[in-house]
Amino acid sequence: MEALVLEKQHELTIRDFPVVEPLGAHDVRLALRTVGVCGSDVHYYENGRIGQFVVREPMILGHEASGVITEIGVEVQHLKVGDRVCMEPGIPDPNSKATQLGLYNLDPAVRFWATPPVHGVLRPSVVHPAAFTFKLPDNISYAEGAMVEPLAVGMHAANKAQIKPGDLAVVIGAGPIGILNALAALAGGCSQVVIADLQQPKLDLAASLGPIVPVNVAKENYVDVVMGMTDGWGVDIVFEASGNERAAAGVFDALAPAGRVVFVGIPGQPIAYDVSAGQVKEARVEHVFRYAHVYPRALALMGSGKLDVKPLITDTFGFADSIKAFDYALHMPPTSVKVQITVAND
Repeated sequence: MEALVLEKQHELTIRDFPVVEPLGAHDVRLALRTVGVCGSDVHYYENGRIGQFVVREPMILGHEASGVITEIGVEVQHLKVGDRVCMEPGIPDPNSKATQLGLYNLDPAVRFWATPPVHGVLRPSVVHPAAFTFKLPDNISYAEGAMVEPLAVGMHAANKAQIKPGDLAVVIGAGPIGILNALAALAGGCSQVVIADLQQPKLDLAASLGPIVPVNVAKENYVDVVMGMTDGWGVDIVFEASGNERAAAGVFDALAPAGRVVFVGIPGQPIAYDVSAGQVKEARVEHVFRYAHVYPRALALMGSGKLDVKPLITDTFGFADSIKAFDYALHMPPTSVKVQITVAND
């Protein structure tokens, strides 16, 4: 089938690529409709690796996806041909200890789309377990359905933070994950979110989506803003979603005593971690790795209108322009948030 293939670092092609995927009894076959361009996809294109995951042979990119079911396995009962769906891209070993404990995102054997050596879904069709395939509400488009995957990261982070109604939070970083994290925090019960970044257009967009206070850290210190809002007490939760080493090193600065910190972004290298600053506040620190058990809740929030992801979809390319889409995402202007590729239309 024709696919977008990362041949090696800095080299993308659209070409016929042999993929053999038999349909199992508990699987569905899908025709892809929309695939988002994630920062990890771009990172593989630019660097050929992310940490221990190295592109050693040609690999199909893409893991933020929606589509329509074209065939179902004989044991599948909750889905049918024609259902519009989105797909959770990580497939764990059902017999692993992590999966049995409900921690399937932490299964060392998980097979995750577009993570070497597993192929992604920038192609016409894919076979996927029905258990990780979720029907879209009727009022949710394919483009919105492809946003469930990055939203799931923010939802998982909000769960980790154990939000209490009325909490005040800071999100460091106003990229797609940061803004979605802010929306998830508000949906989870936060009264207000302060979001900090360098790019004013992204901050302006975030501020238009709810009770979100934008802080351009090139012009002012978000810690000062927080302390002014809280009479010097600090926020209940800090979500570090930038992955920036310097920003990540200062996560305790704006935190209230007994507050929670959630590391969401992945720094490119080890960070300076001020243990004593966390100790004097008895901060609870959490980390997230992808997500687990959140797709149905994300879809419920979107379907109800409680959470709107449409404003984040800023750039759309056709499949024939997939290479152009990746080059655009590699040097994305500040006004852009999420790039998507339309694989096919109904």
